[in-house]
Amino acid sequence: MSAFSKGVCALSTLTVVAGLLTACGESESVTETEAVGGDGKTSYPLVIDNCGQSVTVDAPPQRVVSLDQNSTEILLSLGLEDRIVGTASWTDPVRQNLEAANAAVPRLADNAPTYEVVLNADPDFVTASFGRHFKEGGVTTRARFAETGTETYLSPTDCDNGVSINGGNTRTNPLTIDSLYQEITELAEIFDVQDKGAELVGQLQERLNAATEGLDKSGVSMAFWFADTKSPYIAGGLGSANLLATTVGATNVFSDIDDDWPAVGWETMVDRGPSVLILGDLLRDRFPGDRLADKIAFLESDPVTKTMQAVKDKRFISLHGAEMNPSIRLVDGVEKVAAGLREMEPQS
Repeated sequence: MSAFSKGVCALSTLTVVAGLLTACGESESVTETEAVGGDGKTSYPLVIDNCGQSVTVDAPPQRVVSLDQNSTEILLSLGLEDRIVGTASWTDPVRQNLEAANAAVPRLADNAPTYEVVLNADPDFVTASFGRHFKEGGVTTRARFAETGTETYLSPTDCDNGVSINGGNTRTNPLTIDSLYQEITELAEIFDVQDKGAELVGQLQERLNAATEGLDKSGVSMAFWFADTKSPYIAGGLGSANLLATTVGATNVFSDIDDDWPAVGWETMVDRGPSVLILGDLLRDRFPGDRLADKIAFLESDPVTKTMQAVKDKRFISLHGAEMNPSIRLVDGVEKVAAGLREMEPQS
């Protein structure tokens, strides 16, 4: 059984949502156990324990700003495009099945917006996938949003022991799929669309099971390169990309590093000798080597990296940046990695 399958809790009925996530493991749960009524509707005020902060929602938010692509695509998948008044921090084009829904949604910034830009959108609710937005030096703190009467929500995938990982802390427990399912379920509850939340989680579960069925890659080692040719940002052993590796039965050669995306030297990469390289294809130009073609050109020309067997054999699998992040696109990533490994089987 894959790491995803082990972490899955059934979401077949809407009435179990409030108590479900406590049974799933480490993830934080809805503190109001009566938040979902017998008719599957949210009972307001809804109180949620969100990464060490109490969030009170008095009614379904009508004007939401999403500060990350991950959060935006969940909201769009829940059919909430009419309530999104702004999005930001995009690494890739929106998922193809969400293009029509996203077409009329305002984009406040390709990267992180300023607090003033967010405030001008007049939100009554702000979501984020990464806690770096909710700190000094980011967009602004959650306390400052609260001063304007705006509630905030941080993805449970960025939370470990009540603190934000991207807000300046280090993960101590490995990320599990439960946190993603919790985010979907809680957002569906906040916006009173529980049926759509349960449907989305069920679809993700089915796709994961189909992608990993019969796949045994216990002899495969891999490294995930997100960005930067100078000091590459690679995936450590407790975050979302490592979850991709364990889900398909492979080993992340940097699984001993706790940070989600530490920077390492190329000599270290060569020494660890992954048999497969997972390359981020980022449709941006923030760091050297963001794009797939630039990554491959570097690997095949650099005197250090071109000595790697994975480079000589062109054992590359490309993923969009969002597919390496803890989001619904993580499932796309599992499908692509599983398919890529199956295509490599004759070379194994």
